[in-house]
Amino acid sequence: MTKTVNHWIGGKTVEGTSGAYGPVTDPATGAVTTQVALASTEEVDAAVAAAKAAYATWGTSSLAQRTAILFRYRALLDAHRDDIAALITAEHGKVH
Repeated sequence: MTKTVNHWIGGKTVEGTSGAYGPVTDPATGAVTTQVALASTEEVDAAVAAAKAAYATWGTSSLAQRTAILFRYRALLDAHRDDIAALITAEHGKVH
């Protein structure tokens, strides 16, 4: 069964409502491994609104707050390094 990836809007997963999906193909094998939900106009508008709201909050955050967020992001990247590498490998067909 093919995995489905939905949207990430406003900090939560949002199932696509357009009913349309795009394939993600493993270039090494040609197999479709995942399908991604294609956004409706409303979903794009919601994503843009969420991004604008996040940008406004980010802009008013102190340097210490932004630094803490970026260090947490770095720690998450490091903690999930192997998973991220496997995802990139699957998307690009390169050996991990």
